[in-house]
Amino acid sequence: MCIIIDIKGELQLQIRLQKYLSQAGIASRRASENLILQGRIKVNGVTVKELGTKVEPESDIIEVDGKICNIKREFIYILLNKPKGVLTSVKDPFGRPTVIDLLKGVKEKVFPVGRLDKDTEGLLLLTNDGELTYKITHPKFKVIKTYIAHVQGVIDEKDIKALQSGIMLEDGLTSPASVRIIKKLGSSTIIELKIHEGRKRQIRRMCAAIGHPVIDLKRTKLGKLSLNGLKVGQWRYLNQGEINYIKKLKGERKD
Repeated sequence: MCIIIDIKGELQLQIRLQKYLSQAGIASRRASENLILQGRIKVNGVTVKELGTKVEPESDIIEVDGKICNIKREFIYILLNKPKGVLTSVKDPFGRPTVIDLLKGVKEKVFPVGRLDKDTEGLLLLTNDGELTYKITHPKFKVIKTYIAHVQGVIDEKDIKALQSGIMLEDGLTSPASVRIIKKLGSSTIIELKIHEGRKRQIRRMCAAIGHPVIDLKRTKLGKLSLNGLKVGQWRYLNQGEINYIKKLKGERKD
């Protein structure tokens, strides 16, 4: 953000366009950057494709796909226990059920924070606050995601050390995971894994890479947030303490 002085001598604030879009509840910062690059954003009637563009929220007119958007002053934060078979998306062109379909009574437009694949259940946040989404999803904040995985075969110490050291996947080496065995079931094992990355289907790919494909997968925690007895398919609003916790997250500096 920077400050400029207009010709009348009044102070005005400028912020990056992608930050404005996230604050307006259009999408997360990363998704907003894609909207800009796709040429779907106009500022004062001119299509903008440069990520460094700055806008004045109080005076500039910002359009997304031809519709004017404004920064929302009231945000909502929803914690959902996502069922298996439901897509983590706002809508699906094939008519399959999405997480938005589960939010009966919620009139505000919200979007998912990160993703859970269709066959994974558990904790998912949804909000119209792009800044909160940024803090949860950006790697520099290292928010720990806790999963309970039921995997094929018996996990041994060699497997645990491999997960703790990092697994080489097609998109690179994973960061070390925290792993503990919950229960051995003869031909399968239930384990708890904690990671801070958010790659696509990461837990499933990690387990498959060490020869233990996932049978069932559930996310139980996101940082300090937990399901806390919330049944599958149910949702609730975050309380103020939970919201404050996320807003106070501090990322690692890269000097």
